[in-house]
This record gives sequence, structure tokens and C-alpha cells, in this order.
Amino acid sequence: MHRRTRETLIKQAFLATAVTSLAVLGLIMVFLFMEGLPTFGFVNVKAFLTGLDWYPTDELRPDYGILPLVAASAAVTALSSLVAIPLGVMSAVYLAEIASPRVRAVAKPVIEMLASLPSVVIGFFGMVVMAPFLQDFLGIDIGLNLFNAALMLAFMSVPTIASVSEDAIYAVPRELKEASLALGATHLETLARVTIPAALSGIGTAVILGMSRAIGETMVVLMVAGGAAILPDSLFGPVRPMPASIAAEMAEAPFRSHHYHALFAIAMVLFLVTLAFNVLADYISHKHRQAGSASL
Repeated sequence: MHRRTRETLIKQAFLATAVTSLAVLGLIMVFLFMEGLPTFGFVNVKAFLTGLDWYPTDELRPDYGILPLVAASAAVTALSSLVAIPLGVMSAVYLAEIASPRVRAVAKPVIEMLASLPSVVIGFFGMVVMAPFLQDFLGIDIGLNLFNAALMLAFMSVPTIASVSEDAIYAVPRELKEASLALGATHLETLARVTIPAALSGIGTAVILGMSRAIGETMVVLMVAGGAAILPDSLFGPVRPMPASIAAEMAEAPFRSHHYHALFAIAMVLFLVTLAFNVLADYISHKHRQAGSASL
């Protein structure tokens, strides 16, 4: 009886924790929409989303077009994904299936430590080290640009993708690999046709985590993206993603002013984009999980 009571208390504690977390997130979302929706009382939705000019502090004719900010966020995230996903997944495959136990024992903690680096440290590295290097090596006018921001976001995402993907690959049942090898498949063929497909759901989760961090990252893009609210026209041009605009301007915006509400509207758009990305990625991951289970 005592044991049953203890189990009931533990279940209720977990339930209370989960409900509290959902309630806090719900309240944050409600506050975000309460502060962001008034924006559309002084600018229509189409002009806000497709406008090319972002000058909210102009006293005579303020402009609230966020298309350059949205395009900058999309460009930085896409470019960082092109770098981070292959590197992260290949690193995970190497650690789980190719590296010796000694190498894995050293490399795994190092990767997990890199995943916990504060974003401000990575941004400082990109601003102080990478920006001058890009200027000198590529002969460009400014090192604080889209390319630098994408590299730093990729640097942030790779450890997360590699660590979670490695766990997923390492968890694939050994019997599957041994059966493939027993049928005459090589180690490489087993990796490509058995191990990675079986771990695809976990790899997809890793990619979701890594890219979600890149989409919403603030300090890195604030420090190294260049801060220009213009449409990206070059890999080496300065840009200003949505999180950077919010962080840079929120302290200067008068409380409950049009500028203030417009910044919350940007946060609302960022929230919806991130939510859509996560829902889509979760659907794809779940689909691959079902396909993998059916094939096995």
C-alpha cells in the first residue's frame, strides 16, 4: 500500500510539472499575441509581411515592412543547415560506427561540451576572429555578413546534431547489423541500408533540435550578421535577421508605442515560423519512424 501511494504521488508530481510547463508556455504565447496583434491596427498584414523598408523610428513616415528581416532569417538558417546537417550526421556516423572506443570516449564529451557553449562566446569569436579573417582572405568590404552568421550558426548546430544523432545510431539493435553482415553486405552497405534508415527518426529529431536553435538564435546574428535591414543580395552582404532586430531595438522602443508593438509582431511571426518548422519536421520524423518500423 505504501508503495502504491508513493507511485501515485510521483505520477501526480510529474503531471503537475508537465501542466505547469504547458501553462507557462501558454501564458507566454498569450502575452506575445496580446502585444503583437495591435500592430495590425496601424499597418495592414500584407504591408507588414511584404514591405521592403524597416524604419520604425522615422517620426514623419515610419515603415514597418519586415520582408528583409524574414528573408535574412531564412537565408542564414538555410545556409547554416547546408553546412551543419551533413557535418553533424557524418560526425555521428563516424563516432557510432567507425571510431575506436578510445576515440569515441574522448570525442563524445568534447562534442557535448561544444554544444553547451554560450552563444555570446560564439558570437564574440565570429566578430573578433572570423570577421577579420574573412575580410583578409576573401578581400570583401566587411566581415560581419550573412556568410559569417551562417558559419557561426552552423558551428552552434553541429554539436547538437552530432550528439543526438550519434545516440540514435548507437541505439540501433546490434542484431540488425549482424544480420546484414551475415547476408554478405559490407560495413558501408550496412551503414547506408540498415543502420542509418533504422536511426532516421532519431537523426530527424537531432536536425530539428539543431535547426530550431539556429532559427531563434539571437546573440550570434546580432553580433556577426552586420545589422543591415535589407534584402540579402550576396553571401557576403550584411543582413539583419528577425531575432537580431528584436534584441537590438526592444530596449529603445517606448513602452506600448507602435515600435514596441511592431517588435512583438516580429516575435509573433518568428514564433509561428518556428512552430510550423517544428510541426513539419516532427511529421517527417514520425513518417520515417513508421516507414522504418514497417521495413524492419
